[in-house]
Amino acid sequence: MTTADNAIYDAIGSGYANNRIADRRWAQQIHEALGAARSVLNVGAGSGSYEPDDLRVVALEPSRKMIVQRPMGSAPVVQGVAEYLPFRDGAFDAGLAILTTHHWLDPERGLAELCRVSHRQVVVTWDPDWFATRFWLIRDYLPQVGELERTLPTLDAVTDFCAARSLQLDVQPLLVPADCTDGFFGGYWRRPHAYLDEDIRASMSGLALLDEGIVERAMQALRTDLETGAWQRRYSDVVQLMQADLGYRLLQISR
Repeated sequence: MTTADNAIYDAIGSGYANNRIADRRWAQQIHEALGAARSVLNVGAGSGSYEPDDLRVVALEPSRKMIVQRPMGSAPVVQGVAEYLPFRDGAFDAGLAILTTHHWLDPERGLAELCRVSHRQVVVTWDPDWFATRFWLIRDYLPQVGELERTLPTLDAVTDFCAARSLQLDVQPLLVPADCTDGFFGGYWRRPHAYLDEDIRASMSGLALLDEGIVERAMQALRTDLETGAWQRRYSDVVQLMQADLGYRLLQISR
């Protein structure tokens, strides 16, 4: 994670624990991917979402603002970055990285470190091209997000890393439920009014990286469309869905 990204998380982190509540359906899929692991290193752990409470977990997180929001009794946490993991080779059965690789300063080194200290890895990231074309908020209101995210180390960065090292990679979709409890960027895809809430938007790093004026103009356009009923007419098919594939992916890496 860069110094700038760390500053962003220090700025947005105050309400992170309240808005980024692990969704039980994602949690089940992530925990199943961990398989028979008994020890887990959670890199870029944030406030601790999706950490299994029945396994031996150690968390690593660069932002102090995030660390202090970890609930009482959660896994022990080390302040540090993915590129320099302070653990011995093979110290953990599994390494976990959830929506974090795009913030790493050197994702190739961070992934190599994750592979060094764990026997298998579970990574959650997304396909930015899929996200930009399938998610109405990006496609029709904030195309600047799509342009930015195509420059970030997301799905392609992980798949290229695995291919270069002949690692086995299994990729599964993480569908977003209509009532998703986790307030990540796509979490409110069927609840458009939520994106008008500044407190909710404050926990989405994808918006924090954009110029504030761009975001405000997009939100004003969305507000107008919701008030006039234009949004409801345009996206009548969206409100019929119970879950959506926005491009989020669960990756399992093994040798």
